[in-house]
Amino acid sequence: MPPPSPPTRTPGTWDVIVVGAGPAGATAARVAAENGCETLLLERAAIPRYKTCGGGLIGASLAALPPGLPLNIYDTARQFTFSLNGRRQRTLTSSSPTISMVYRSEFDAALTEAAAAAGAEVRDSTALTALEQQGGTVTVKTNRGDALRARAVIGADGSASRVARYVGVQCAQVDLALEAEVPVDERTADRWRGRLLMEWGPLPGSFGWVFPKGDVCTAGVVAARGNPAALRAYKDDFLRRHGLLGPRPFHDTGHLTRCRRPGSPLARGRVLVAGDAAALVDHWSREGISYALCSGSLAGHAAVRLVTAADEAEADSTADDYGRQVDDVLGVEMRASGTLMDLFARNPGLVHTALTRLPPAWHRLDAYVSGRTSVAGIMTTPLARTAAALATRLPLGPARTPSDSPPGS
Repeated sequence: MPPPSPPTRTPGTWDVIVVGAGPAGATAARVAAENGCETLLLERAAIPRYKTCGGGLIGASLAALPPGLPLNIYDTARQFTFSLNGRRQRTLTSSSPTISMVYRSEFDAALTEAAAAAGAEVRDSTALTALEQQGGTVTVKTNRGDALRARAVIGADGSASRVARYVGVQCAQVDLALEAEVPVDERTADRWRGRLLMEWGPLPGSFGWVFPKGDVCTAGVVAARGNPAALRAYKDDFLRRHGLLGPRPFHDTGHLTRCRRPGSPLARGRVLVAGDAAALVDHWSREGISYALCSGSLAGHAAVRLVTAADEAEADSTADDYGRQVDDVLGVEMRASGTLMDLFARNPGLVHTALTRLPPAWHRLDAYVSGRTSVAGIMTTPLARTAAALATRLPLGPARTPSDSPPGS
């Protein structure tokens, strides 16, 4: 006797709709599909699409990837050069191969393909235009004129997220990053191969970076939003000093990075947010890929439970549980990175000296980058506690720019 046919799904209805096919959204869609949910993944751009990002995968990111994910790695950083606005430069060697360099267009496409292989339907060039929920159903309207319905929706549509505005995400820190992908000649490529640069910049909380990717270097600067002219001047000076200003870049872009305010909502009814849409980003390094992969997985599992929730009281409880899980894992990290950011903004020279002259400080950072410890683990060490206590007695530089507004406002 043949097995019974699966029930026919009503056109336009899904168990789970995920908005945004970055690391958080693609991961959430894959997890939901793997757990038997009829899942739709929407992406406003055509895949593959360019994404402003350094493209460095730390150990926590690599550990969170699905097994066997095909990934083009263009370099692996074994050496870290640190400098203080171009001075006091020192290069340290990692105890193990550390940061894997990728292009986000390829990385996100691979994660999206993994979601499709798990059974999710992918629709690119499809943007969300409106969102509403009623009676246990969420309706997603798109630029194609569709009105799609689901039992759960996950917003993973980046730092300018429409879903985040709907949920009411609030930010404690908003930064502007300017980045260029610069073609380099063979001699320059050899000089950077296996080595990345982190330079603590002249603006409060700022730094510049160079990530090598063979015949291309991804380079940029980041600082608090509010003084774009000064940041552009720093970027030009930074690229010039490192021989990256002359070649015409393949991409020359900017974007905002946002860090969540503690207690900011992560759900509204059956609508969850993850990754950049939830403003889950490290305060100090502005690293967000590992946060996106982790929160995307948590959101995918939460969506599965929302689909099977018996009533709205159970759905609300599931959404609350998701918020607690994110806070238990990533909120702890963000609070620790916020403390580190405060120390760094008050005295970047102190941080630079600790990293380059005190081996325990470098070993801890190396362990974090390679995935052997966390930022919270770093900040509980006696050295970090002493430095943080000292920082509270130091004068604070020009004010950073917090924001109570949702991402994208």
